[in-house]
Amino acid sequence: MIGVLVVNLGTPASAQPRDVFRYLNEFLTDGRVIDMPWLQRQLLVRGLIVPRRYRQSAEQYQRLWTAEGSPLLVHGQAVTEKLQQVLGEEFKVVLAMRYQSPSIVEGLRKLREAQVKEIVILPLFPQYASATTGSVHQKVMQEIQKWTVIPHLMFINSYFDHPALIHAFCERARQYELDSYDHILFSFHGLPEKHIRKADVNGKCLSAQCCQTLCQQNRTCYKAQCYATARAIAQQLKLVPKNYTICFQSRLGKEPWLEPYTQETIHTCAANGHKRVLVFCPAFVCDCLETTCEITLEYGHEFRQKGGETLQLVEGLNSHSAWIEALRCLVRENCSTL
Repeated sequence: MIGVLVVNLGTPASAQPRDVFRYLNEFLTDGRVIDMPWLQRQLLVRGLIVPRRYRQSAEQYQRLWTAEGSPLLVHGQAVTEKLQQVLGEEFKVVLAMRYQSPSIVEGLRKLREAQVKEIVILPLFPQYASATTGSVHQKVMQEIQKWTVIPHLMFINSYFDHPALIHAFCERARQYELDSYDHILFSFHGLPEKHIRKADVNGKCLSAQCCQTLCQQNRTCYKAQCYATARAIAQQLKLVPKNYTICFQSRLGKEPWLEPYTQETIHTCAANGHKRVLVFCPAFVCDCLETTCEITLEYGHEFRQKGGETLQLVEGLNSHSAWIEALRCLVRENCSTL
């Protein structure tokens, strides 16, 4: 039997302030998320960021929460069940979260108890970043190094331009009349510029449009992968380059993050007279705080205040059949024993 550990970022146990407080502390004290020395990071997160933000974040989670619970967890459970069905009995699929529950430790324990001969680690992040996929891989290795018998491991690094992933995003987009929108945005989760530069071994990062064309030198660059994802979706949907913009959201703190910022881009769209704007979020495979609250509610409100009319979010992949097929392809392509 082959084990598959499906991993997403994480979610608070509830939308109550105490659970959001606990979640943010675990998330933001990860050294791959906030890249600074341990003591400085602890003081900043536990002494400043979380005490200032957790109640406001709890209010946002309360707006997001459903009767079934956290959308990230609900969709994750549905994905796990459906992926198990399509992969069949020779696989055991387990869901885990990088932060909070169900934990990576719990997920690996289930696979170990099932006596799987191989484990495929499948982070639900199409583009590689140290703060997401890198953190998942590190946590998995920290746990598995304690095992006496270590099974064959396959870490899926990224799949930003996999044809099945692009097809899944396009299937979601076809629910909308694309020609009825004045402009289209591809909004990816942002990262501090220093994260991108630190990952670059060639010393050319973020210089002279280096991210706009994917090549051997920048193939592992998060920003370059984001551009490649957007271009692949646009090409399949036959979008004209002048009619779409690639941008980055969810900035935290005052240091430079990847630009252009989604918030400013939306303001520019309104200033340019665009009344109807469609927004893809291809770094997020399911609807969550950053899509439902940040894009639809917060930015949607700002867009209308600036003179726009409709800011429409393309629904996340969630547990769509095309997304399940993409995951099935990824798992089977990365199994060494099939």
